[in-house]
Amino acid sequence: MHTGMRQGPEIWLRGPVTTPEPGPPEPAHAHAAARHFSWVGTHGGAGVSTLAAVYGGHDSGRSWPGPGDPPSVLLVARTHAAGLDTVAGAVELFRRGQAPPGLDLDAVVLVADAPGRLPRPLAQRVRALESVIDVYRVPWVPSWRLGEPGRPPRETEDLARLTGAAR
Repeated sequence: MHTGMRQGPEIWLRGPVTTPEPGPPEPAHAHAAARHFSWVGTHGGAGVSTLAAVYGGHDSGRSWPGPGDPPSVLLVARTHAAGLDTVAGAVELFRRGQAPPGLDLDAVVLVADAPGRLPRPLAQRVRALESVIDVYRVPWVPSWRLGEPGRPPRETEDLARLTGAAR
């Protein structure tokens, strides 16, 4: 169990766009399949272990990735108010350059904290996050409560492509 972590992981906010070299087009999944990520929870119970089991990648728990772990970070939080607070704080750490050196914030992954639609105040907070970082939403998955990870939900095709889980 990781204790005492009060700050979230470091991230980069929507960096500069680079122009690809001319050449034959590559399939969209070509780079995602080769990329490895570290899932980092911004609070306890965010769902990091389940996401790592379903999508692959390194389960960092609530700690920053270590020297041998993938430096590409996916911050994870639940969609309740406390989860959105902690992930916003972690994004801010990356924005201010206060995350550990060498880590790259790729995206935020928000896992539903309950079935159904988000209440309006929480949905507004999600939209505010989306204005500064790529956000992937994972719906409520009843089988995950029973410890049955299975395949990625179809609503998460973009996240599955990013992580290489869509094969």
